[in-house]
Amino acid sequence: MVGLKPSEVPPTTAVKFLGAGTAACFADLLTFPLDTAKVRLQIQGENQAARSAQYRGVLGTILTMVRTEGPRSPYKGLVAGLQRQMSFASVRIGLYDSVKQFYTPKGSDHCSITTRILAGCTTGAMAVTCAQPTDVVKIRFQASVHTGPGSNRKYSGTMDAYRTIAREEGVRGLWKGTLPNIMRNAIINCAEMVTYDIIKEKLLNYHLLTDDFPCHFVSAFGAGFCATVVASPVDVVKTRYMNSPPGQYRSPFDCMLKMVTQEGPTAFYKGFCLNSFSREEND
Repeated sequence: MVGLKPSEVPPTTAVKFLGAGTAACFADLLTFPLDTAKVRLQIQGENQAARSAQYRGVLGTILTMVRTEGPRSPYKGLVAGLQRQMSFASVRIGLYDSVKQFYTPKGSDHCSITTRILAGCTTGAMAVTCAQPTDVVKIRFQASVHTGPGSNRKYSGTMDAYRTIAREEGVRGLWKGTLPNIMRNAIINCAEMVTYDIIKEKLLNYHLLTDDFPCHFVSAFGAGFCATVVASPVDVVKTRYMNSPPGQYRSPFDCMLKMVTQEGPTAFYKGFCLNSFSREEND
């Protein structure tokens, strides 16, 4: 409209927090069934009794869940998922500019890739620490299978899940898997930012594309694929460790060793095709 110009005043931290969390929640509503399917595929074959493949592929997993558990099953854990987005994305994105400015040398007008990686890893670690309880509860719900009225439900609701985990596993149980989650976030940040710049540079240097949307899209797609290849093993270990009952694994490293010895190295890439849909770490 005539006379209206974008505000030159940068948004406050509170506005960034609210905007990032709200946007992430809307995205989560659309992609949540894919995330649930990813969790089911990642934990499949974990127990010796359930080693036979129950789910096959993305669509097959979702259809199997709907057929055996009802149409609402792909949205199990949605409340905890939205809580996670409001806490994780708010901190991760809301503080990113401030932390990036903190790492940028005084008087410098250019933000290097190292600075962006440091800022992404720092805010990511802070966000994971804040949101870890919501992530644990979300994964517990997504991994639980209820095939009928007679099946046992460990948690009656989201708040009951928080209380039950804290009572049975201690308060530390709500932060189970924090280290592999932080590692996953750091790996994705490093892999995505570095490969994005490399791919974009090669596309421009060889005159394959110009510096516009198609170039950015191809670079982002390639960076996301590379990041998923590198981070998928950590993501599977993280999911299994967070979902495991007390005593099943001594540590994330023990979880990794058992996966290799019992299921082989391909177990690290279960749910691989769905990993890029469930990453919230992109800037």
